[in-house]
Amino acid sequence: MKRRKMTAAGMLLGLLSLGAYAQTSVTLYGVADVGIEYLSNVPSSSGGTNQVRMSAGNMSTSRWGLRGTEDLGGGLKAVFELESGFALDTAQSSSAGRLFDRGALVGLSSPYGQLTLGRQTTVLYDTAIQFDPMGFAPRYSLFKSDDTIAGRADNSVKYKGTFGGVTAMALYSFGRTGGGEVPGEPKVDREMSAGLVYSTGPLSLGALYDEYQGSTVASQGQKDRRALVGISYGIGPAKLYAGYRWLNGNISSAVSAMRSNLYWAGLRYQLTSALSLTGAAYYTDVRGSGADPLMFVASTDYAFSKRTDMYFNVGYVRNKGGSQLGLNGFNASSGAPVNVVPGDNQTGVVLGLRHKF
Repeated sequence: MKRRKMTAAGMLLGLLSLGAYAQTSVTLYGVADVGIEYLSNVPSSSGGTNQVRMSAGNMSTSRWGLRGTEDLGGGLKAVFELESGFALDTAQSSSAGRLFDRGALVGLSSPYGQLTLGRQTTVLYDTAIQFDPMGFAPRYSLFKSDDTIAGRADNSVKYKGTFGGVTAMALYSFGRTGGGEVPGEPKVDREMSAGLVYSTGPLSLGALYDEYQGSTVASQGQKDRRALVGISYGIGPAKLYAGYRWLNGNISSAVSAMRSNLYWAGLRYQLTSALSLTGAAYYTDVRGSGADPLMFVASTDYAFSKRTDMYFNVGYVRNKGGSQLGLNGFNASSGAPVNVVPGDNQTGVVLGLRHKF
C-alpha cells in the first residue's frame, strides 16, 4: 500500500511539474537569406564599374533569436525577445560589439496592450513596414531611401495595444544610440514617437510622428523630426500601397537627411498560392536641391514551402542633380559598402534564396 501511495504521489508531482512548464514557452527562430547580385556604376579607382558579388540579406536580414512568454494568470503574460543579425556570406555579426543588435527586450502583455523595455524597433519601423510593397526588405525597398525608418532604439520603453481595428503605439528612449542618459541632460539622444494604424477589411491606414535629439551634450539642441502616413488596400489577389514621409532635421550634414519629402507607391499581386509579383516606385524630393532620386523595383517571389522561397529582384535608380542613391542606399548617409557613383544611374539584379526556421 505504501508503495502505491508513493507512486501516486510521484505521478501527481510529475503532472504538476508538466503543468508548470506548460505555462512557459520559448521559441528559437531565424532567417537565412543570401543571393548573387549584379550592380552597375559601382565606385572604383577608375570611376564607375559593374560588379557581380554574393549579397547577403536581400529580402530579410539573416538572423537568429529567442522569443518567449510566461503565463502569469489573469490574462497577464511576461514576454522577452533576444535577436541577433549576421551576414550569411561571411558569417560576421551585423553589428560589432552587440550580441543582440536587432533586439533585446523584456516586458508584460495583457488585454490592454504590451509594455516592453530594452533595445527594440521604433514606432517608425513598426508602422512603415506595413505600408511598403517590398515588405521593408534590407535592399531595393523603402528602407534604402531613408535607413532611419528601419530604426531601433536603445534604452527604450514601448507600448503597443490593439483595440478592435485600431492599434496604438508609443515609444520613449532615454538614449536611442547609447549616447544618452547623461546626468542633468535629459534631452541628449532622446527619442519620442507615437502612431496609430487602423485596419478594417481590405483597408489599412497608418500615421505617426517621430523625433530625436543629438547624441552628445553639445548637439542635444539639434533635432530630426519625421512624420509618416501610409495606406494599403486589398482587391482580391492584389494589394495596393502608397505612402508619404516628411523629414525636417539638422543632425546630419548629408543633404539627403536635412529636409525632404519621400513618396512611394506599389502593387503586390498573388498570382498563385506560391508565386507573387511586386512592383514599386520611391521618389525623394530634397528641399532646396535638385538632387532628387527616383527608384523603381520589380520583384518575383516563389515559395517552395511556408519556410523556403526563391526571389528575383530587378531595380533601377535614376539619379539627377548629383544625387547618390544606390539600390543599397545613400552613399553619404547609409555607410553601405557597395553603392553608386554620385550622379550616375544604377541598375541592379539579384537572385537569392531565403529560409525561415
